[in-house]
Amino acid sequence: MAEFFAEYGLFLLKVITIVVGIVVVIAVAAAAGRKASHEGLEVEDLNNRYKTLSDALLKAVSTKEERKKAAKARKKEEKAESKTPSTKPRSFVVDFKGDLKASAVSSLREEVSAILDVATSDDEVIVRLENHGGIVHEHGLAASQLARIRDRDISLVVCVDKVAASGGYLMACVASKIYAAPFAILGSIGVLAQIPNFNRMLDSHGVDFEQITAGKYKRSVTMFGKNTDEDRAKLKEELEDVHVLFKDAVAKYRPDLDLDKIATGEHWYGTRALELGLADELKTSDELLGARVSSHDLYHVSYKVKQPLQKRLMANVESAIERADAAGWRRKFESRLPR
Repeated sequence: MAEFFAEYGLFLLKVITIVVGIVVVIAVAAAAGRKASHEGLEVEDLNNRYKTLSDALLKAVSTKEERKKAAKARKKEEKAESKTPSTKPRSFVVDFKGDLKASAVSSLREEVSAILDVATSDDEVIVRLENHGGIVHEHGLAASQLARIRDRDISLVVCVDKVAASGGYLMACVASKIYAAPFAILGSIGVLAQIPNFNRMLDSHGVDFEQITAGKYKRSVTMFGKNTDEDRAKLKEELEDVHVLFKDAVAKYRPDLDLDKIATGEHWYGTRALELGLADELKTSDELLGARVSSHDLYHVSYKVKQPLQKRLMANVESAIERADAAGWRRKFESRLPR
């Protein structure tokens, strides 16, 4: 009898596990669907956003009388604004968070196209850039999107709060002005290629690798074949050529830079980057936008690209794992705090 109940208990646990798993998958799929169910341009009035934040704080710290007085003044201000159209210049704010493949360029091209349709030479575009660099042609395309703004004689400002290195700096240098946080990373004007080679391992296991090409340099360095000095020299030649193109692009937009000094592949923090001319001023994007609120109409422009369900599911799963991991570290840290 006891054996029967033990087997039944195990069966029940398996059923519960399967049901819970199905519920979790359905929940994740539903969340993914809600998260990216549409594609298109979104525009947010940042002036209103900052007003809402300041009003919320004012409500929390002020007296009832002060709140009444502030609300009255705000209504009077809004009434005056509604009667006369704004004559302030406009600032269009765009975010670019890069990866190795510069995946965000698909959104950037749409955002730039939309802005160019309405912007005038009195307006400006502010790009909050975070990019470690990656594949050359992908980041070259991203930089070309920003060049479209410069080509239309519209002021382009780039803010680097964290990092704009390698391909990220290729994008940043297009700007009319570069703001950087004191500890933001800039530079890394160089080119890198690295590839593992499994030829000796394959040989030791008696595995032959054959690669047939037409054209002497169709393939230089390979992962599975035997690389020769000529192969490595050809790859080095290609890298040097890309490096020259990189330096030419930087020199075009920032001609006062000493390329011999800064195009070495090194990176620098904001304060040092300012001294070298890689940045124009030390300032975070928050400081810049805070200073623009009173003098400009600020609009945050973003284009949402609808992702396939599989990608949305994976993004949600990764996000859940990251949150769980962060919660675990927080609990571990708090447990070590003195009581």
